[in-house]
Amino acid sequence: MDKKLLLKSHFHFIGIGGIGMSALAMGLLKKGCSISGSDLVQNDETNKLEKLGAEIFTSQVQQNIEFVISKFTNKLINFVVSSAIKPENEEFSYCKEKNLSIKHRSEILAMLMGTYTTLAVAGSHGKTSTSTFLSTILELCTRNSSSITGGIIPIYNSNCHLENTKYLVAEVDESDGTINKYKSDIGIINNIDFDHCDHFSNLNEVISSFKSFAKNSKKLLINFDCETSRSNFYSNFKWSNTTAKNVAYAIIPTEINSKYTIGKYYENGNFINSLNIPIPGLHNLSNITAAIAASRMIGVDFIEIKKNIKYLKLPKKRFEFRGQIDERSLYDDYAHHPNEIKETIKLGRLMIEQKYNNENNECQKSRLVAIFQPHRYSRVKQFTKEFAEELSKADVIYVTSIYGAGEGNKDQITSKIITDLIYKKNKNVNYINNYYEVTKNFYKLTQKGDLLLNMGAGDCHNFWSILNKKN
Repeated sequence: MDKKLLLKSHFHFIGIGGIGMSALAMGLLKKGCSISGSDLVQNDETNKLEKLGAEIFTSQVQQNIEFVISKFTNKLINFVVSSAIKPENEEFSYCKEKNLSIKHRSEILAMLMGTYTTLAVAGSHGKTSTSTFLSTILELCTRNSSSITGGIIPIYNSNCHLENTKYLVAEVDESDGTINKYKSDIGIINNIDFDHCDHFSNLNEVISSFKSFAKNSKKLLINFDCETSRSNFYSNFKWSNTTAKNVAYAIIPTEINSKYTIGKYYENGNFINSLNIPIPGLHNLSNITAAIAASRMIGVDFIEIKKNIKYLKLPKKRFEFRGQIDERSLYDDYAHHPNEIKETIKLGRLMIEQKYNNENNECQKSRLVAIFQPHRYSRVKQFTKEFAEELSKADVIYVTSIYGAGEGNKDQITSKIITDLIYKKNKNVNYINNYYEVTKNFYKLTQKGDLLLNMGAGDCHNFWSILNKKN
C-alpha cells in the first residue's frame, strides 16, 4: 500500500491492546493513518495509543463499528482482527454481517514489511529476545532501522519503532499458521519445537509452516544447534554456540556467569575476536549470535557491533528483575513452554550459585521458588509430563489456575494434573488458585533470601504490582 493510500485509510483494531496488535496500530499511526480500536482491558499500550490520537473503546459492541463508519466517511476503512478474536465477538460478527473490509493482523504486518529491507525473526522460542538484540544492534550501528515486535524493546521503550528507514526488524509468529504470508530479505529461524497445540497436531505441521516462511525468504539464517532446524532446512547461513566448523557464524562461550558471557566469535571457521556480552544464559547467547549473524549478512561492520554490544538488554518480561520485598527477589519471565521453563530455571540456578560463591558460603543458599501460571488448556493437556519434569527442578513450586487465553475447556483440565505429577518428584509443590492468594500468604509461602521466578504468558506479570499494593 503506497503512502497516499495509507493516508486515506482508517484502521480499526478489534482487540487493540494485545502486544502484536498494538504494535501494528502504533506503526500505522506513525505512518499517518487514523486509528481506532477496542479492548476490554486497558493497559500501557492502549494508553500510549490514546495519547497519540487513537480512538479507544473499552467495550466490543456493534455501536463502535457504526460510530467508526459514520465518523470516517471520507476514508477507506479496514477492520483488523487477530486469531485470538472469536467469531462470536460482537464487533467481528457485525463486520462480517455487513461485508465490511476485514483484514487479519498478518496481512497488515506483511504489507508493512514489503516497504523495507526486512529481517524477519521466526522460531518457537526466543523470537522477541532475538528481535530486541537485532533491533538494538541495527539502531546503534546503522541509525537506519525500524522495528515491530511482540515485546517492549528497551532502546525504544516500545514494541514499535516505525520510521522512514532502510531496514525493518519484524518478529513473525507461527502460532496460527499465518507465517506463510510474510516475505523477507533475511528470514531467521531460531529453533523449532512442537507448540501451539490449539492449531498444530504434531511437529511435522509446525515444520511445514516454517518451510513456507523459508521459501518466502531471500536468504535464510538457521540455528545449527537445533536438530530440527538443522535436519529440515538447508542454508549457507548457519550459526552455532557449540562449533565453529561448517557454520558461517559462531560464538563459543569461554565464561558464563550470572551477569555476562564471554565468547570467541568466528566467521566461516576463522577466529575474529572475543566478545564480552552483558547478558547471561546460553539460550540468550544463541539469540545474540543470531542477531550478530543477521547484522553481518547485511554488511554491518563487526568493529561497530563489538563497540555497541555492551548496550544490549533483554526485552521486558524476559528474566526481568522486578525488585525486592523483605530480602526476596522477584523476576518475571514469559516462559510458558516446558523448554522455556527449563532455560529460565537454569538461569535462576546460575544466579543463586554465583551469589552463594561470592558470599563465601557464609549464608544459607537461596531457594529457587517457581511460581507458574499455565497458559492455555490445550498446552497443559499436551505437555503435562514435560511441565512437571522441568518445574520439579525448582526448590519450591507454586502452580496457579490456568490462563485460558480465550480457549474453551471441554476436557475440564486443571493445574492439579501438573501439581500431582510434580509431587512424585518434589514434595514442595502446591496449587494456589490465583496471585491474590499468593500475595495474601506471601510470607508463609516464601522466606528471606528466596529467588522467585514468576513465569507465564498470561496476566501473571501483574503480580509485582499486586504485591506492592499490599506491602
